[in-house]
Formats: sequence, structure tokens, C-alpha cells
Amino acid sequence: MLNDADSPITSAESQDDEPPGRPSPASALSNSTKPENKSPAEPADWKWQIANRLRSAQALSQFLGKKVPPNIEKVIEKFPMAITPYYASLIRKPDTSDPVFAMAVPQPRELIDPLFLCDDPLSEDEDMPVPGMVHRYRDRVLLIATTMCSMYCRHCTRKRIAGARESSITAQRIRQVTEYLNAHPEVSDVIVSGGDPLTMSDGSIEMVLQSLRSVPTVQVIRIGTRVPVVLPMRITDDLLNMLRKYHPLWINTHFNHPNEITPQAKEACAKLADAGIPLGNQTVLLAGVNDDAGIIEQLCKGLIQMRVRPYYLYQCDLVRGVEHFRTSVRKGIEIMEYLRGRVSGIAIPTFVVDAPHGGGKIPVLPNYIVSMSPSHTVLRNYQGMMVNYPEPCIQQIPPNIQPAEQTGVWELASGKTSFVSPARHHRIKRTANTASDKKTSYLFEL
Repeated sequence: MLNDADSPITSAESQDDEPPGRPSPASALSNSTKPENKSPAEPADWKWQIANRLRSAQALSQFLGKKVPPNIEKVIEKFPMAITPYYASLIRKPDTSDPVFAMAVPQPRELIDPLFLCDDPLSEDEDMPVPGMVHRYRDRVLLIATTMCSMYCRHCTRKRIAGARESSITAQRIRQVTEYLNAHPEVSDVIVSGGDPLTMSDGSIEMVLQSLRSVPTVQVIRIGTRVPVVLPMRITDDLLNMLRKYHPLWINTHFNHPNEITPQAKEACAKLADAGIPLGNQTVLLAGVNDDAGIIEQLCKGLIQMRVRPYYLYQCDLVRGVEHFRTSVRKGIEIMEYLRGRVSGIAIPTFVVDAPHGGGKIPVLPNYIVSMSPSHTVLRNYQGMMVNYPEPCIQQIPPNIQPAEQTGVWELASGKTSFVSPARHHRIKRTANTASDKKTSYLFEL
């Protein structure tokens, strides 16, 4: 059980919102705030963090300095709770208006159980030729290396596993996996998932990686982990030195909100990137947490600054216990529409619905194709400008496009005009201010 002096607050911004009795961000990791019977390094040690996870309403209330509703214990009985002290320290306001609180603390709404929800919405169990290994796409498999997580996310798609039993893959099981991979040379990509693989010991992780690298046809290994977000002190020098031996190695992490981008998280990601490991991020769209275009924009920009490429924006899966987090698909499309033109292309994730019944990831985008004809495709950009793109049917394209008296989609599709632009767009105003008689191209002045 943690007392207030044990709580490692990391964000200076949270200082004003701290409940009485909690340590300030600056003092929370200092030696003076730790009990005399504990090692000064313990709160910064990843094993200490896991051993002292908050598992009950009482422990959470004591940590936050504010009593949480006792009815969450009923939820914990069905969907266990575990929160690292580090991640709990990011809570700025102890209620569901706080994104970290909402993602970490059980809510009675998790017990809402519509008929269309199920324990295994992606039908992973049906695609397991070897227990714990999902083979759905021809060229890749997903290996569930552990059921252990340092924190149980309330939106987890594997809530059927989280907290039920914390165990890691055995040597016998990994032999079964490698035998399968050797018999299926079409598999070139292995995703190591869980649980969270980086909660395993360095030796256990190395056993998995070494076994996978023994298969000649396995080209790329990817690790899916939330450790940089909820347990950044796990990224130790010993871990990095071991991981370097198994390149090409990729890591996808799981930041959902800008509040999770802390100095500790930045340092963890920097260490991984400096070790030559490309980083991607998989965000889940969560109602009341990040279903706001501005929040996703801020998150994506923050990730790029950490050398983490936004990879996927997931529609919430149809898993039991997450109905209160689900948004409409339309909301995700709105956010994608907003991002285009506001952030760099490398900062825009792909919005996907991981389809039920094992349908796999389906990308969902705003519709940028307005109209198509044999000679032209009419495209729309993020500004609302519409342009015609001539198809390679040269004989059908008029040799000279003459300005039409009226312009619309038909004129674009038939090749009678080349673009239609919003009259009041800022780009039109800006270019209108350029002197019409200026001859020198700015390209040659750079």
C-alpha cells in the first residue's frame, strides 16, 4: 500500500490541481519524501512500480488524497484494476473529466453490457493455430507473449485476459511457435504483444526474440507496448543493450492523450529511438478522453517531436466493458478531416476500424473523390478546393481548357475547367496580395 509520500508526481502543470496532502511534482521523486525504510531509488525502479500498483479503491483513495466512489469495487471484481504509481501521479483531477483518471480507474458504466458486445470482438481465439499466436493475415502473426500489464487500461480490447492470470510464455510454448513459423515461410513479420511484453524480465524477452530470430523467414519483429506511457522507467540501459541485438526491431506504443507526454515518457522514447528502434503509436479514440480534433492534433504534434510516428487511430472495439468509451465512426472521420492540412503528413495516423468477426483493420477516410469520368477524376482538398485530374486517356482531353461561364462539378468532370476554389479561403486572399507583375520565382531566391 502506498502512502502520499510514495507518490511520484511528474508533471509541473498538475501542481495547482493536487488534492491536499499530496506531494508537489518537484518533491515527489526526491529522497526526502520517501519513507526511511525504502530505498531512495525505489519509486524510479520499474519493479517497484509494478509491485506497488494500486489495485483497490482504498489504495487509490489513499494515493489521491480523496475518496473514490466505493462502487468501483464491484467493477474491479469483474474487470480488475492495476495502476502504476507513476501513471496515477499524472491524474490532475480525481474524476472522469480527467483523461488519465478515465483511462485508469474503473467506472460502473463498464458493467453496461449491450448484446452486440463480446469478450473476443476480433475473434482472435478462432485464428490461433498455436495457443497464444494469432495468424490472420498471410504474412504476419501476433504472439501474445504475456498476460501481464503494468496497468490495466479500461478500454483494453483484451479485457477477457487482463488481470485474470498474470503469466508469460513458456519455453515449451515458444518452441511450438517457432515450429509453426518454420513450417509457414510466408510469415515474415511477427508482432509480439500481450499483455505488455516489456513487463517481462530482460531474460524472458530475450528468449522470445532469440527464438523468433532463429526462424530464417522472419524478417521483422514488432513489439506492442504501453510501457513508455505508464512505466517509462522500464526502458533501462540493460534492456536497450539486449534489444539492439535483434534488429530489425520496431516498437509501437500507445499514447492516447497529450497529458501522457511527460519528461519521463520523452526520455524513454528518446532512448528507444537512439537505440535504432523506429517508434510508432496506436491511439484509441475514446469518448470523453480524446474525441476532440484539437486534442488529437496536439497529441500527434507531440509524438512527432518525440520521434514517434502516429500510426493508427483506432475506433474502439466492440468489447465488453468499453461501451461508454465508444464514439461514432463519423467522429473519427471528422477528426481526420480536421488533421489534413493542419499537421504534417508524417503526423497523420490512419483511422481504422478493426472489424468484428476477424475482418481485420479497415481504413476509413473522408471522401476526397467528388466525381469520376473516363477522362477526369474530380478531387477535393482539405480547403474545399476541387480540381480535375486528367486521366491517361489523352485523346479525350480537350487540348486547351477554356474558362467556363459557370463552374461546378460537371465542368470539372468534363474538362471544361481545371479547378473550383472557395472564394474566401485564406490562400486566395494571400495570393491575391502578390504583385501580378512580379516575374522572379521565389523558388530561385531560396
